[in-house]
Amino acid sequence: MPSVPPRHPAALIEANGNYVLQLSSGIEHTGNVSITLSFCLLAAWLIVFLCLCRGVKSSGKVVYFTALFPYVVLIMLFVRGITLPGSYTGIMYYLEPDWEKLKSAQIWGDAAVQIFFALSPAWGGLLTLASYNKFQNNCYRDAIIVAVTNILTSFFAGFVIFSILGFLAHELDTEVGTVLDQGAGLAFVVFPEMVTKLQMPMFWSVLFFFMLLTLGLDSQFALMETVVTGILDTFPQWRRWKLRVVFGVATVGYLGGLVFITNSGMYWFQLVDKYAANWSVLLIATIECVLVAWIYGSERFIQNIEEMIGQRSKCFVVFWTILWKVVTPATLLFILCFNWIQYKPVSYGKYAYPEWADIVGWIIGLLPMGVVVLTAIYKLIADISEKSLVEKIILLVRPTDEWRAAKVALYHFEYDEPVTEL
Repeated sequence: MPSVPPRHPAALIEANGNYVLQLSSGIEHTGNVSITLSFCLLAAWLIVFLCLCRGVKSSGKVVYFTALFPYVVLIMLFVRGITLPGSYTGIMYYLEPDWEKLKSAQIWGDAAVQIFFALSPAWGGLLTLASYNKFQNNCYRDAIIVAVTNILTSFFAGFVIFSILGFLAHELDTEVGTVLDQGAGLAFVVFPEMVTKLQMPMFWSVLFFFMLLTLGLDSQFALMETVVTGILDTFPQWRRWKLRVVFGVATVGYLGGLVFITNSGMYWFQLVDKYAANWSVLLIATIECVLVAWIYGSERFIQNIEEMIGQRSKCFVVFWTILWKVVTPATLLFILCFNWIQYKPVSYGKYAYPEWADIVGWIIGLLPMGVVVLTAIYKLIADISEKSLVEKIILLVRPTDEWRAAKVALYHFEYDEPVTEL
């Protein structure tokens, strides 16, 4: 069988833009919705709806597969990757540090965002899923396991990726750095090109893209569950119509996603990816640290943890108090400021976005914080007492003394009878 001549990633990206995305000349030229991609998007949201229609009872069973299957594929790709010519060069490129890049705010910002995507702090998903645990579940142990597993998985995935990039560079007779695409092109352009060079390319293609599907579903399950739970907690009377709420959220998600499968969809994707999932998440996480450690109080927070998992040592208390009060918020604030100082407008390849697109991006990034500010203003206005503004603020930020013993009548997401103790 004759071998397929290798193509440079730039040519692959161009082909992907012309034939798959049918990319327009700019973000202002919306064009038409891709019929093929619209059905793919519909299928994805239909899967999410079916898996979440019964809450964690249905999604929990699916996650056992979607969370473990990617590890099987990664191991298979690693075993195949290290046997390819050029894989050693790619792995060495991965392991050799470039200290100059540590001076770049973009690197630190991207690293922080990557951690936030992988661990999902400040996204609400962890809080939502953890709310289904028993009260005395060892949350500290779970947090350590999740963090360590994430680090090891990311480190191992690097070997898989760069062994294959080394092979592709070998096929193209070029340097590894020239085939490295840090955006969506790595998953949707470079890797698909690589599998065409392997034996049984159809098998590896199906395996790889099915892995991407399971990874995407995992993330979507958590985000969707967070949105649905937030709606039902805000409007508890809607719990009897939970199925309709899930369907409504999935429908809104599908309709909102249509803009990304138009001819200008990739431009919008890059815009939202830069502004909605970057500094705004870091800012929310910084505020969360300040609220929990300083307003609610790290001492009270540790007492809450001890109610669940037992008394902790003094070293535990001192270590986490310093981390929550000083190290974490200071680090996040430093990355934020560094990122803003070295701010560069969004771009896609050689395409420069118009000024209005950057303004739209900033608005998108500010929306999550806008919700927080507007909610705070609403709470202040809703308090019709004769108290002064300062007294109202103090009252709103004051935590309850007994958080577990408080008797609260609410319907849990998965139960028909009210839960009377948190």
